[in-house]
Amino acid sequence: MTILYKADPERGLIWQAIFAEHAPDLPFLIWPDIGDATAVRYLVAWQPPDNFLELLPNLQVVFSVGAGVDQFDLRLLPSHIPLVRMIEPSLAEGIVEYVVLSILATHRNLINYIGDQRRKQWKSIRLVPASRRRIGVMGLGVLGRSALDRLKTFGFPLMGWSRSQQVIEGVVCFSGSEQFRDFLSACDILVCLLPLTSETRGILNRHTFGAMPRGAALINVGRGAHLVESDLLDALECGQISSAILDVLSTEPLPENHAFWEHPGILITPHIAGMTQPETAAHVLLDNIRCYQTGEPIEGMVDANQGY
Repeated sequence: MTILYKADPERGLIWQAIFAEHAPDLPFLIWPDIGDATAVRYLVAWQPPDNFLELLPNLQVVFSVGAGVDQFDLRLLPSHIPLVRMIEPSLAEGIVEYVVLSILATHRNLINYIGDQRRKQWKSIRLVPASRRRIGVMGLGVLGRSALDRLKTFGFPLMGWSRSQQVIEGVVCFSGSEQFRDFLSACDILVCLLPLTSETRGILNRHTFGAMPRGAALINVGRGAHLVESDLLDALECGQISSAILDVLSTEPLPENHAFWEHPGILITPHIAGMTQPETAAHVLLDNIRCYQTGEPIEGMVDANQGY
């Protein structure tokens, strides 16, 4: 019953030590050391190895080390092999922190002031009260709900949008394609926390930006493929979008010649909004493996039909 880990090897050593202490019955190997491939039952990975189903003929469960699973081609996974995403407290907390930080930075015009400092310009921008800055969150799962709950303390009017109708105290909720434009028209700052599916790929596009109030801002903490990058550049150029904070990009690392690097209206970070902490994530993984072994429900099971 071997576990094969394929992600950051330094963190993997911490996972390995925790399993050696708490689950000595589960050998924990770090890629590319696969030992006896026929003994591997659990794959823990950010991106799986090529042809991993052929490489690991007795694989039983695939675990993602991240909250998302779009890096896996669900079409390749047979129905008898479940895919499980990481649900780990510090990962979610980090993403919520990043969302709140980005909203406050946008609300208080920090990108503008960073540019002014570089140009050695001393000028103030009129402050808009939080009560008049409308925040919209796309995606009302655990992360979206947690971010909205944390934002309530600042007094922003809060909106949320998801595929199905939700009810959240203190939040005006919209759902489905029929309410999407109404939602966008009420967003001065738009936050994307959606999972990446065939329906959400490219959702941050010129039509979306055009439905938002002129001068609105974008924060993308979902996936890079949610954003049509050329449409964002066009929207920034014409002033429809005033600024963007992007933690996820279509190509990571971002190429050196990419226009985003030097754009005055864009702040980029290297996919660091949420980081799985190995000390706690290893215990989450172990708990899920024990649940699988005893036939109990696994936390974070992915619905292949929905893609998350």
